[in-house]
Amino acid sequence: MDKAVEHTRGDFSTVRTGRATPGLVEHLRVDVYGTEVELRTIAGLSVPEARLLVISPYDKSSIVAIEKAIQASDVGINPSNDGTVIRLAFPPLTEERRRDLVKVVKHKAEEGRVAVRNLRRSARHELEALEHGGDISSDERERAEKELDKLTQEKVAVLEGVLTHKEQELLEL
Repeated sequence: MDKAVEHTRGDFSTVRTGRATPGLVEHLRVDVYGTEVELRTIAGLSVPEARLLVISPYDKSSIVAIEKAIQASDVGINPSNDGTVIRLAFPPLTEERRRDLVKVVKHKAEEGRVAVRNLRRSARHELEALEHGGDISSDERERAEKELDKLTQEKVAVLEGVLTHKEQELLEL
């Protein structure tokens, strides 16, 4: 369940908030040297200003491939290339775009909640199998199910807190 929560947090970091963050592009797949690798493995990412992300490739020959990967992605920003680094300038978000991004974040949060509930369901099936196999009693199964429900509620509450924080971040001007 912790992994599901962390995965959802990672998904949230890919949603643009008007500020430049390396999380928006660090997992982009770039085709260099005949293989696809993550951008963070072939370039340094830095944020010198709130709305500017600078990508410094370790190998200058890969700059064109990085630029193509950014253009093909859903980041929605055209990179500017000066031959040594790539700059991504993030424009301020419009109110309408902020509302759309809030919807995207809510959808990602719901996916996280579904993942946590699916883990609860599979754990319950395992508990029932243990009971039918005679490994645990019905009282032990019920106690474990109550603990499992409590843990599930805690993880869903964590997801709600992360969602609230991301919504506030998106809607602030």
